[in-house]
Amino acid sequence: MSTENRTMTDSHKDPAKPAEPTSGSGLARKTSVVGGMTLISRILGLLRDVVFARYFGAQLVMDAFLVANRIPNMLRRFFAEGAFSAGFVPVMARYREQHDHEEAREFVGAVSGTLGVILFVVTLAGVIAAPLLVLIVAPGFVGEGGDLDLAAMMLRFTFPYLFFVSLTAFAGGILNTYGRFGVPAFTPVLLNIVLIAAAVWLSPMLEQPVMALAYAVLAAGICQLLFQLPFLAQIRILPRPKWAPRHSGVKRVLKLMIPAIFGSSAAQINVLLGGIIASLLPVGSISYLYFSDRLMEFPLGIFGIALGTVTLPYLSRLWANDDKTRFSQTLDWSLKLAMLIAVPAAVGLFVLAEALVTALFFGGIFDANAVNMTALALRAYALGLIGFSFVKILAPAYFAREDTRTPVRIALIALATNLVLSIALAGYLSQSGFAGPHVGLAAATSVAAIVNAVLLYRGLHKDRVLVHSNGWPILVLRIALATMLMGAVLYQLQHPLQWWIAAAFAERLLWLAISVAAGASTYFVALAVLGARLSQFRLKAPQ
Repeated sequence: MSTENRTMTDSHKDPAKPAEPTSGSGLARKTSVVGGMTLISRILGLLRDVVFARYFGAQLVMDAFLVANRIPNMLRRFFAEGAFSAGFVPVMARYREQHDHEEAREFVGAVSGTLGVILFVVTLAGVIAAPLLVLIVAPGFVGEGGDLDLAAMMLRFTFPYLFFVSLTAFAGGILNTYGRFGVPAFTPVLLNIVLIAAAVWLSPMLEQPVMALAYAVLAAGICQLLFQLPFLAQIRILPRPKWAPRHSGVKRVLKLMIPAIFGSSAAQINVLLGGIIASLLPVGSISYLYFSDRLMEFPLGIFGIALGTVTLPYLSRLWANDDKTRFSQTLDWSLKLAMLIAVPAAVGLFVLAEALVTALFFGGIFDANAVNMTALALRAYALGLIGFSFVKILAPAYFAREDTRTPVRIALIALATNLVLSIALAGYLSQSGFAGPHVGLAAATSVAAIVNAVLLYRGLHKDRVLVHSNGWPILVLRIALATMLMGAVLYQLQHPLQWWIAAAFAERLLWLAISVAAGASTYFVALAVLGARLSQFRLKAPQ
């Protein structure tokens, strides 16, 4: 029997390998751990964005930083969270299940060395070509305002973040595969802490205060990587990097990555094109989209991304062990939880848009006009929250089966949808004056996410990879009715924008807290009255 296919014997089992959950309780517990850690990160992320709004507002310097930060983050999603994750995690799961620990460690060393060399070359090229990159992603910065020079200067410090955060994500993928979900989920907290400290304490000392954020991004990337290394050593899989592109596991990862590259490229081209269009819009448009996106990402990160993070390695192991029944049950369970949270969250964001933006961001340089523009974009993003959440769950079902081609085709369709709608809606809103043209970009992104989710779902359902459990129609009806009642309560509790602007900070926060508590209570009480029970959202143990 070949090394590539032999099953691991008891004498070779990894002593660091935890026992797998025998029921859905283990998966649910790990999801709650990731969700809890992500909640901490998102709260600090909101605090970070509050600091950004107060110190830098929605003005030229903030737009320049967001462009400089967007470029490495766009590539990070490509290298770490896109094509690489889709290729690496399923193969890592296979090594964990079907090979001994030393072979798994050798595979990790080969991937880390090969990935590290590629990342170093890309990073060096990015630092050298910083002005050209800014010119490509933000052509609207060309002019006498100094936007281009400032963004390029910051990019030379933010671009190396790509190297460190991609390796951090690689380490996180290993830890997730070994069931250590808490550490990778907590790691983003470090980024937020460093950025907040830089904005509050370092920026006032500098001639160009916003440069503090660029320095902080680089420092945070180093901290995040160093933080995870001891935990890799703990499970005895700390990589010994080596350049080994011919290693069989590396070649398998690259083979899976090649089609996923196009899918990830499609997603990042969406981001790139949106940024290009936004840079041509009035000053502040990039910032309005950023702050509204951050609020939309709050529930998405806690629930949608947490579910996707936990289920990818779990589904990969199920597929490697040919357990298709539990694979389908896990996917069905994840969609139920996403539906339970994403639908009311979307309605809540839509109704509370002005309240959320005012309570969190208004003040300092962030004025009433910035509140209004950001709230309009948030409402547009809220319309796509269900689509965003479902994509985070459905796409891993393809990656776990080592199918990276189908999501690529679907991503290209979503890309075309986004591009056409972005140009059409931004142009229409610019002429009509109904809302800022940036709102058209947010709306186009939401529609594209819904299209993406629908096509992913259709493919899984058609191939019988996803088979729904009984009770879905009544569940959807209960959630819809409870959400409608919640929306009505929130609407009655709301004040006009002028009230939120005039109210004191403490009063705004208090009334927002009351609204959120009343809405959540109404939703869950209504679900209970309509007959929904907690047992309906549990993943059943295998028979």
